[in-house]
Amino acid sequence: MFSKILIANRGEIALRIIRACRELGIQTVVVHSTADADAAYLKMADQAICIGGAPSVESYLKIDRIIAAAEISDVDAIHPGYGFLSEKSHFAEVCRACKIEFIGPSVAAMKAVGDKVACKNLAKKAKVPTIPGSEGAVEDEKEALKIAREIGYPVIIKASAGGGGRGMRQAHNDVSLQAGFRAAQAEAEAAFKDSTVYIEKYVEFGRHVEVQVLADNHGNAVHLWERDCSMQRRHQKLVEESPCPVLDPKTRKALCESAVRLVKEAGYTNAGTVEFLVDKEQNFYILEVNARIQVEHPVTEMVTGIDLIKQQIMIAAGEKLPFKQDQIPQNGCAIECRINAEDPTKNFVPSPGKIQELRLPGGPGVRLDTHVYAGYTIPPNYDSMIGKLIVHRPTRLEAIATMKRALSEFHISPIKTTIPLHLQILDNPNFLSGDVDTGFIERVMLAK
Repeated sequence: MFSKILIANRGEIALRIIRACRELGIQTVVVHSTADADAAYLKMADQAICIGGAPSVESYLKIDRIIAAAEISDVDAIHPGYGFLSEKSHFAEVCRACKIEFIGPSVAAMKAVGDKVACKNLAKKAKVPTIPGSEGAVEDEKEALKIAREIGYPVIIKASAGGGGRGMRQAHNDVSLQAGFRAAQAEAEAAFKDSTVYIEKYVEFGRHVEVQVLADNHGNAVHLWERDCSMQRRHQKLVEESPCPVLDPKTRKALCESAVRLVKEAGYTNAGTVEFLVDKEQNFYILEVNARIQVEHPVTEMVTGIDLIKQQIMIAAGEKLPFKQDQIPQNGCAIECRINAEDPTKNFVPSPGKIQELRLPGGPGVRLDTHVYAGYTIPPNYDSMIGKLIVHRPTRLEAIATMKRALSEFHISPIKTTIPLHLQILDNPNFLSGDVDTGFIERVMLAK
């Protein structure tokens, strides 16, 4: 087992990793920017090292400074968390070249699943359903038009190196395809330094259902069931739950087994998430693989009782998975609401600033993952998520009731948050019945 781990991240995930390490008896080193110098979790780590200015390009994305901090503090491994450098194969490569273990998959596996075109080809080999579309990268508008007319509108243009909804455009005819193609290329180049795009059939009214997987270095791979992440705005998840409220047992089994086949085909190790699109007839198609821990991992932890961060660390240290597939339960229902410092009434404009008053929810079945406190100043430099509220109850209806109660107890002032929107979602008849899709919030709840 490792003796000391450096955490190359910030906020609630940094705190989450510190806690897991402490329970495993591992010392922690946390790097931070000048904007995070007052973060309370820095005091919980054994060592904190400032690596640069507030902009992430001057700190959390500076590989050389992170490696220097790791070498100075003499750590065994680096945990990247999510976001920032977590899915950068080059970072993993540099870590291991410096004799520091990267807590994540191998470089080869990251490359295999990180490129969406390559991942789609891998899925076909593993007999995992794929959405009809281009066989690979689409070079120009002429080729794009040809493919779109063959598979039929609507289609979606996607950045091969994309994520978080960037480099994606829907098209319902030739005109919107040409405009969307150019826009997607430009956005992909700006966001990922890679303008490569591909085209797929757009599955209307589809649900976003993902499968959590774990794989060790000894050939063992398991799934930890599915999460439904259909409640989104601009491809950003707002509410996640497990199990998916509408999957039938046969589809659930096929979906989860497909995820395991894919990671085995890729030679993937550590924690990962295979994301699928599920249509109204319960046909499912692979979207992508996230080669890291997910924001919504607590949902899976609650229904399985398995600590995913600890498992990541133990797998990276060379240990075998301590359980087999038939030993992983799916107990009750868990729901997570992402609490963002944004104003939903003003087009989700960020709401950074000082928290003057904070009352936190609690009670049976309630878990809160957050790094904020009264007096904490939310910096404007990073993602607006300031916490994750998770509930776990025996049934979905009980989980919804507990979440509503917990959200009503959660008070942050004067910062604007997404809590009012979450309460609206939980009261919505379609959400209660499970009749939603990835476009539901924007199409129905936020429609002017």
